[in-house]
Amino acid sequence: MPRRVYTTLNERIEAFRRTDVYPVVTSGFCAGRNPADVAASLLAGGVRLLQIREKTMPDRPFLELLRQVRELTWDYGALLIVDDRVDAALIAQADGVHLGQEDIPLPDARRIAPDLLIGVSTHNADEIRQAQDEGCSYLNIGPVFPTKTKELACTFLGLEQLRMLAPLVRVPFSVMGGIKYEHLAELKAAGAGRVAAVTAFTQAPDPGAEAAKWRAVLLSQDTCSG
Repeated sequence: MPRRVYTTLNERIEAFRRTDVYPVVTSGFCAGRNPADVAASLLAGGVRLLQIREKTMPDRPFLELLRQVRELTWDYGALLIVDDRVDAALIAQADGVHLGQEDIPLPDARRIAPDLLIGVSTHNADEIRQAQDEGCSYLNIGPVFPTKTKELACTFLGLEQLRMLAPLVRVPFSVMGGIKYEHLAELKAAGAGRVAAVTAFTQAPDPGAEAAKWRAVLLSQDTCSG
């Protein structure tokens, strides 16, 4: 299998635009399995965008995990995003970093990592505008539905609010938060063509097969421009 390594920000943005499902892999939600094995299954199922999120894992095992998954994503021509940690993303030669509202400010992250994708979690119109004004590479809108995966101060948005927010977005975006397979068609109709999730993929008996099933729905018609 030919290895595909993205080296410039433009290459990474174009690769991001071609993605559909966006699994977020966290060891605590992998049903007791090695997160690298879960990542391998997802990639075999056609996933071309993965995020590794580890809030409490010590630095050395975290970097070991990132390097394992980095090798896998290169083999599949997939993008690797690291949650929060710009330093770890650079050390592991990842393609990007995803920032929450309480993480390092986006302009500071861009100075440190000019060639990386920088994504931002947003929950309302003001956060979407700020992320875009500061030059985010992509953003996530959520939570769309109630979720127990993350502790959030905001309530879930719902589909009607998503329909109102989607036209504000000028960069590639994903949606996240309590999303299940049965939501996919209505999410596409609301303007979302790229769907992020944690447990729906990582706790599935066969993560790759589950991802392939979701991808079939998202690619069954013309996808949305987001």
